[in-house]
Amino acid sequence: MGWALITGASSGLGLEFAKLAAADGWNLVISARREDELRALADTLPTEVVVVTADLAEPGAADRLWQAANDGRSIDLLVNNAGFGVHGRFATCGDDRERGSVTVNMVAVTELMQNALKQFRASGTKGKVLNVASLAGYMPSPNMAIYHATKSYVLTLSEAVHYECKRDGITVTALCPGPSKTNFFGAAGIDSAWLTSFLPMLAPDVIARAGWRALKAGKRVEVPGFVTKLVVLSAKITPRGLLARMNGFFWSGRG
Repeated sequence: MGWALITGASSGLGLEFAKLAAADGWNLVISARREDELRALADTLPTEVVVVTADLAEPGAADRLWQAANDGRSIDLLVNNAGFGVHGRFATCGDDRERGSVTVNMVAVTELMQNALKQFRASGTKGKVLNVASLAGYMPSPNMAIYHATKSYVLTLSEAVHYECKRDGITVTALCPGPSKTNFFGAAGIDSAWLTSFLPMLAPDVIARAGWRALKAGKRVEVPGFVTKLVVLSAKITPRGLLARMNGFFWSGRG
């Protein structure tokens, strides 16, 4: 099938995407910060796997990763999965983790996708890109303002570029999952948000399978889960101010 690059592949959705891609016959370049987890995953996959450690929060890391991924091979499929959020009031933020989330969620996604599309077009490859956005991209939220804003960027960018690329046979798909059973909440600094009491927590393999099917079908956007689809529909007709107040509650801790 060729070579696929998957970021954030050491756990969660990225790990599941790697399994799905390998099962379909793709050789893989998998990347994340934690080398041990990547190598453990590589040992379980049936196709050729190259491990490239990278911290996409560092300036220039995305371009360096793309060059390393294409060293002696040509990437035909990109899964922009790496990303994270930081819980807290915007006025009290501004630390390295917040800046890192903007870099990983927006800058790295943009640079990797630009590199991929340039290469696809230059080689005439009908390549595919999957960008992991979020249900958060459809609405504003106090206490997770930067995360929601970055995922709105990923969703909007993906949709626009999808239409730019259709004539070349290249597809860009945005995956917009709701809450998932990963370490996202713990990493964000909130283990007990009210959000998890109101929305079902889908397993990462369920979300990844929905995203992988959408990628292969060349869909513009995929929202996994019936309840999540209902939330997206309601978000489109609910006043933005009310959405913000509701999400401020959902992202507050339960104690």
